[in-house]
Amino acid sequence: MNVHEFAELSAGHALGALSPSDEQAYLAALAEHPEWAGIADADTETAAVLAEGVAPVSPPLGMRAALLRAIAADPGGDAEESPAPAEAFVDDEVDATASVDVETDATVAVGIAPEASVLVEPVEPVGPDPEASAPVAPEPREPVSPPTEVVQAIERRNWSRGLFALAASMVLLVGIGWGTGAIANLWRTPAAVTALEQIEAAPDAGVAQTRFEGGTATVHWSESLGKVVLVADGLPTLPADRTFELWYVRGESPISAGTFTADGSAATAQLTGTMQAGDTIAVTVEPSGGAPDGKPSTTPLFAVSTA
Repeated sequence: MNVHEFAELSAGHALGALSPSDEQAYLAALAEHPEWAGIADADTETAAVLAEGVAPVSPPLGMRAALLRAIAADPGGDAEESPAPAEAFVDDEVDATASVDVETDATVAVGIAPEASVLVEPVEPVGPDPEASAPVAPEPREPVSPPTEVVQAIERRNWSRGLFALAASMVLLVGIGWGTGAIANLWRTPAAVTALEQIEAAPDAGVAQTRFEGGTATVHWSESLGKVVLVADGLPTLPADRTFELWYVRGESPISAGTFTADGSAATAQLTGTMQAGDTIAVTVEPSGGAPDGKPSTTPLFAVSTA
């Protein structure tokens, strides 16, 4: 597995979206390559930051009224009966012109308490006008909104899908070298790890490795990119006033390529300056800040030939 494949698995792991087999592959790769731990940590931290930035989902304004209507409804779920014709509310023996409290009588007739907030249209007298007996279309009912739990579940599902798509897109953009600085800042990926990804994807990528007491050191470089990265494991623990320093050894002349610290016993460090063909990459232990006179003051821990 290369670093690009691991980065894709790391994004899925941070989102909890890996299958069991992919999760096993991710854990195995992380154990085999501890120098990739920075990628996994950055993905986990970014997923947490994005999750904290999502605003709470509020229920629709009509939710409370809809729930109250659903509670009061007949659980039998019978179809709504067609409204009775106007003639059913008019007694043939009652004078249509009589003074009647239409609102009160109509309310009692339909079986609703007067306190309920229901408006009933007054009953028009039956007349010879043929339009009076024409069926009246029922008034449209207010649509019932889905329960709050359903709305929130849908929002969480859509947000999770969008977050995973965003993570996958960023991994792809870094892999093809687009917007490296912006993407690296967003994911907080160390610059050395980003440079290593670019080198491994370059057509002229070179690699050389050596073993030293307690560990291994691997140098990756690309002449077309002008970048060199050291990946070391098994480094010794240094006191606070000491640091590791990188060197290009060109013939008999050592040229400083910057200092670095280790995360435990592992480190991924990008060299400064420009490597030339045939250079040897060496690491020494120097005072904090680097060799005071610009030359190695100790015997190299190891040296990797790129010839």
